[in-house]
Amino acid sequence: MLILREFEQSDRNRIVAILNCPEVTELLSSRIPLPYTVADADWWLETGCKQGLIRAIEIDGELAGCIGVEPGQHEYAFTGEVGYWLAKEYWHQGHATEALKQLLALIPPETFVRLQATVFDRNTPSCKVLEKCGFKLEANLEKALYKNGSFYNALLYGKLVS
Repeated sequence: MLILREFEQSDRNRIVAILNCPEVTELLSSRIPLPYTVADADWWLETGCKQGLIRAIEIDGELAGCIGVEPGQHEYAFTGEVGYWLAKEYWHQGHATEALKQLLALIPPETFVRLQATVFDRNTPSCKVLEKCGFKLEANLEKALYKNGSFYNALLYGKLVS
């Protein structure tokens, strides 16, 4: 069973293990440090996971990932940026879609007018998750992402909150 919950100190070692898996971090933002250390997890648990509506994804009692929405700044104050990551052993089983559906139900309706997510264009599974949850492809941003010495196209998905 999948539930969303707040992060706990006991998640520290599992976070470190998940975020040191190259397949998990390959298509994530480089805001996530590599290698991912216990000190990084401590910062995340004390500060990072409290910025926005961010939840741990728990499956059958085990930390499986993270999902959240962070508010934009200034003119984008009513636009929320959605992001998520999932441990490799939980990929391709519908868990990210279920987690996003649960997250969308948690967002107070007055908080955002728009939600958006930016993904690497070759992250087809993430694109499918967003589409299943009502997000629409709005733009292909050519060579907008630079990671590990290479440029990548970014796909911008959006959803108006009704």
